[in-house]
Amino acid sequence: MIRAVLLAFLLAGPAAAQVPEPDAYRGEPYRAPVPATLQGATVIDAAQALQLRAEGVPFVDVLPRKLRPEGLPEGTVWREPAHETIPGAIWLWDTGWENLAPAEQARLERGLAEVTKGDPAAPLVVFCRSDCWMSWNAARRAVALGYTGIHWFPGGIDGWLAAGGAPLVKATPAAP
Repeated sequence: MIRAVLLAFLLAGPAAAQVPEPDAYRGEPYRAPVPATLQGATVIDAAQALQLRAEGVPFVDVLPRKLRPEGLPEGTVWREPAHETIPGAIWLWDTGWENLAPAEQARLERGLAEVTKGDPAAPLVVFCRSDCWMSWNAARRAVALGYTGIHWFPGGIDGWLAAGGAPLVKATPAAP
C-alpha cells in the first residue's frame, strides 16, 4: 500500500503541493515542496517526460556537483562521487542555486545555447530531484534568458525512475 501511494505521488509529481510561486529564486532548504506552476514554462509529469525523451527533446540536469572539500589535509585521497542522470541529459551542475556566481551563470547560458543549438524556442526539459527547487530556479532563469520552450519536470530523477524510465547513466559534468 505504501509503495502504491509513493508511486502515485512520484508519477503525479511533487508539483501537486499547494506552494505558491515565489517572486524570486528560492534558497535553502532546496529539498522542499515545489509549486505546481512556473510562469513562462510548461510543467510536465513523468509520463510527459518519458514521451519528450522518446521524441529526442534534450534534458538538462542541474543538480550540484560534489567537489573536493576545502581544507582537506595535503595528501588526503578524495574521489568525486559519481553522479547518475537520465540518459542523454547534459549536466549543468550548480546552476540551480538561489544566487549564481558568474561562472555558474556562464555555464548555464553556454549549456542552454548548446542544447538548443541557439534556438530559444527549441524545447528542452529541466530537472533535478523530486521536491527540489534547483530545477525550478534553473528553469526560471532559462525563461528569463528568453527561452520559450522550457519544460520543467519537478519529479526529476525520482519521478523518472518511478515511471519506469531507462536506467540512469553516469553523468559527465559540463565544462566549468
